[in-house]
Amino acid sequence: MITNNDSVRLILGLKVKSLRQEKGLSYQQLAEQTGMSLSYVHDIETGKKFPKADKILSLAKILGVDYDYLVSLRANKKLQPIIDLINSDFINAIPWEHFGLTPAALLDLFSNTPDKVTAFISTLLKISRSYQLSKENFYNAALRSYQDLQDNYFEAIEDAVRKFREEYGWEEILQIDIPLLETILTGISIQVNRKRMNTMDALHGLRSFYSAANKIFYINKGMTAAQEKFLLAREIAFQYLSITERPYETIIQQSDSFDMMLNNFKASYFAVALLMQEERFVEDVKSIMIQTKWDDKAWLNLCNVYDVTPEMMIQRLTNILPKHFGIDQLFFLRISGNVKKDAYEITKELHLSQLHNPYANATHEHYCRRWVSITSLKHTADLVDSKKYKYPVVEAQISQYWQTHNRYLCISISKPARKKDEMISVTIGLLIDQKLLQAMSFVNDMSIPVKTVHTTCERCGIMDCMERAAPPVEILREQQQEQINKALKQLE
Repeated sequence: MITNNDSVRLILGLKVKSLRQEKGLSYQQLAEQTGMSLSYVHDIETGKKFPKADKILSLAKILGVDYDYLVSLRANKKLQPIIDLINSDFINAIPWEHFGLTPAALLDLFSNTPDKVTAFISTLLKISRSYQLSKENFYNAALRSYQDLQDNYFEAIEDAVRKFREEYGWEEILQIDIPLLETILTGISIQVNRKRMNTMDALHGLRSFYSAANKIFYINKGMTAAQEKFLLAREIAFQYLSITERPYETIIQQSDSFDMMLNNFKASYFAVALLMQEERFVEDVKSIMIQTKWDDKAWLNLCNVYDVTPEMMIQRLTNILPKHFGIDQLFFLRISGNVKKDAYEITKELHLSQLHNPYANATHEHYCRRWVSITSLKHTADLVDSKKYKYPVVEAQISQYWQTHNRYLCISISKPARKKDEMISVTIGLLIDQKLLQAMSFVNDMSIPVKTVHTTCERCGIMDCMERAAPPVEILREQQQEQINKALKQLE
């Protein structure tokens, strides 16, 4: 995060470097003419030091500007957009430090090619405004990139979970129950209250809240045992890891910083790892992967063994598959939808190694209805309507992306959401390559349906698609442009 003091130093350093270069002065020459050391001038230009008034006056005189110009927020046309950026909230919407960029490195980037950087930043700002992207959008995108860089496996958190289990003698416990989790919180004087939130209609959409002042952890009504366990384990993580910059409510209403969102992710990761102990979970997954036939019940049974939600189980797969099986070409999707309205939205996604299809879009296009993520929602809705729904629907599909060589094994689990008439599905998609074929024997099971799919109907050229929800307007636009290009060539 770039603080106000950082901003002041960065802006001064940017101006000094720009003016020195305009004057054709070297570091050595500016240092000699101002009576400062070479290292001190360098520290000013890199935003590490902010000199006293007499030194600023000396710099202003040699650089041919007045004192006020150097210490103000005004600059020339090339620098002004960068200074506005440095002094804006947008600069802190991107967690530079988590990607190895210090304020000094940013300053160097800005000052070396200010016109290009200005154009690039202006483009980002215009895109964010056009698509109504908030800071939370940037935080989410940055968090997903951060997970991708680590293959979504975090050794330090896994080690912290092992240490916690050892401290409390939980090494041999497979299924951790609610009373056991509550014991940890009451042991550190945190009271669990399941009644108070229920009486407040405004909090109906929230699942939990921690009052740090009163040391009370409130849990709302309507939670399953598995959901309650996650909430309790997540609060234990915040306390055990001594995380102070954190959200206190679930679902998060607003992220004030990237660190808050990152810390929430770390606590959630800890909670899932605590409920699904790494070594045992790996062995359980391995026993399913070596089967030669697709078995939907095996995956649902995995949820039951640990008493976790399908989303927690699928999320845990994204941790262990890259680390323990070398399967790192994968994506995770959570889709919510109203089948009666034929409306669907990707509410959470993760892509490891590349931006796999499908992915969320901000253009309100219609996602391909051939995805198993959506067909399983429809199957679940049918079961609910006929009053035959008993447990989550688990389905697999080999998705062949139209006009590409990309084939994915997609495993989807769907169930009713809390909101009336809404369903929710979580899907893991695994690129079918040599690694996957060697690790998962059942991929070749002929009973797994194969479908040609696309990302959205608007961009899909499968003209005989019976599931199409919208015309292929983007394809038609491309064809029209091709005709224009051909006609123009005839004029040459």
